[in-house]
Amino acid sequence: MRPFRHALATLALLCAPLAAPAQETQIEVDVELLLAVDISRSMDLEELRIQRAGYIAALRDPRVHAAITRGQLGRVALSYVEWAGAGKREQVAKWTLVDGAEAAVSFAESLTFAPIQAATGTSISDILRWGAADMDRNGFRGLRRVIDVSGDGPNNTGPAVTAMRDRAVAQGIAINGLPLMMKAYDGPFSLRDLDVYYEDCVIGGHNAFVLPVWDMEDFAETIRRKLILEIANLAPPQPPRVIPAQLGLGALNPPQPRVDCLIGEKLRERWMREGGWEW
Repeated sequence: MRPFRHALATLALLCAPLAAPAQETQIEVDVELLLAVDISRSMDLEELRIQRAGYIAALRDPRVHAAITRGQLGRVALSYVEWAGAGKREQVAKWTLVDGAEAAVSFAESLTFAPIQAATGTSISDILRWGAADMDRNGFRGLRRVIDVSGDGPNNTGPAVTAMRDRAVAQGIAINGLPLMMKAYDGPFSLRDLDVYYEDCVIGGHNAFVLPVWDMEDFAETIRRKLILEIANLAPPQPPRVIPAQLGLGALNPPQPRVDCLIGEKLRERWMREGGWEW
């Protein structure tokens, strides 16, 4: 009789409905904010150090802490990634829940002890593509999602920057820009009008804006201001022109970019053709 009962029990187990797989829980935050920081070799070591120090100072600032806690949920998710050419990136600080001063200062401390590096190339498009994918797997669900890109030159490797911008915006991600204008000039890896390039070719989405840095002494203050605007979902007074096509508004005659959005690729190609080295 026992074997029969055992067989019935086994059959019951086999016929029982399978339990639904556990769903991955996501932490809801006011904003998922990816800080994407240029470390291309067109920046010297002093500039790289001042740049890192600027982010650290801003994340330690009580005014940034206040902006975080005044949000609808009072918490944000932050990640800090340094990038250069296509495929050259380092996630210095992974996605972290920041819900006040202590967490923000701890995040800043994690940047303090990470080594400062540099690499060749400038691929804004690659960091936008990677950043959008990283947001989908970061364990957070933001009421808003923002990629904050700083850089001292135009895109010159990887896919076209406008294609990756439009793809990210279609995924509900806003892209803001921090063009570094301290050494802005027309060269093989730089543009005199880099701020215009960022406005017309890089940024997009709701409340997208550009805040240029003209002097390294202003870096920390500009970062602080930008973080507060991004956390509070605001744009600076008199925001730059935003191209309707970027926002998916379907304008019949969207404004044309004031600069060639492939200028970086063309400048690099000419440089290499004339015997220049990778930079």
